[in-house]
Amino acid sequence: MRFNTPVSLTFIAEMIGARLVGDANAMATGINEIHKVEKGDLVFVDHPKYYEKCIQSAASFIIIDKETSFPDGKALLIVKEPFEAYQKIVNFYRPFAPSMQMISETARIGEGTAVLPGTYIGHHVVIGKGCILHANVTIMDHCSIGDNVVIQSGTVIGSDAFYYNKKTDRALYYKKMNSCGRVLIEDAVEIGANCTIDRGVSGDTIIGAGTKIDNLVHIGHDTVIGKNCLLAGQVGIAGATTIEDNVTLWGQVGVSKTLTIGKDATVYAQSGVKDSIAGGKVYFGSPVEDAREKMKERIWIKRIPELWEKVMGKK
Repeated sequence: MRFNTPVSLTFIAEMIGARLVGDANAMATGINEIHKVEKGDLVFVDHPKYYEKCIQSAASFIIIDKETSFPDGKALLIVKEPFEAYQKIVNFYRPFAPSMQMISETARIGEGTAVLPGTYIGHHVVIGKGCILHANVTIMDHCSIGDNVVIQSGTVIGSDAFYYNKKTDRALYYKKMNSCGRVLIEDAVEIGANCTIDRGVSGDTIIGAGTKIDNLVHIGHDTVIGKNCLLAGQVGIAGATTIEDNVTLWGQVGVSKTLTIGKDATVYAQSGVKDSIAGGKVYFGSPVEDAREKMKERIWIKRIPELWEKVMGKK
């Protein structure tokens, strides 16, 4: 999440009750997760396993629960509970503000766009020209939709990320990490019925121009889908995944988190993608393998009874 204007680090420290170590005159430009951080960002870390990764990341300011060494040009904000500090910042700059209108007064809708009955459009949503939003579509706060986009009935854009902070030393292990990101849908995208696209936890979930999405597809938080992709029915994509241009995922493909599917890849139906895969190839299976090799393997598996009979017959 980008702040509307840079915010002084001393103000942030005062807000979250942190001890500031480093440049007291520094200005923060946003708050982000570790895999999305840029220079000027705040990031939080509350486990020693990830201290070094956060401190050496692009983030300029680290909300942390102990003092440690850090590179020049950065600063630490030391608090007892970094996760709770993160939540406080998110709730201050992106508070939940319920809208009781079907279309918020703060939404901007382009010329020639049709919004059918029952559709809900939240605060600060931007929708381009020539779009069609069919009945009972939901567009949550701060999402952005380009020109000539079609969204079928029952689809939800910008639902909260499925993302939780886990601590086993508390009665309820999982605490929801409040989402302050967005969904950005580029031009000429078509989205089928009853799809769900989660907003980024702190960054953006992006659907590239010309991509076509079938019914009952789920796209997780912070996922970036390239241009001219095809996603068939019941595809499920976990969070923070990158799918490059011209990728085709056939029905019921499952894609794990934080991986990359390369440009021009095709994954056949009911396959499972657990690791990054190269572009320009066709894949099948769970976990996926080169489709031709997988088909050869299946042929040999079918021949096992015949081969077994031949071997036993010789004995």
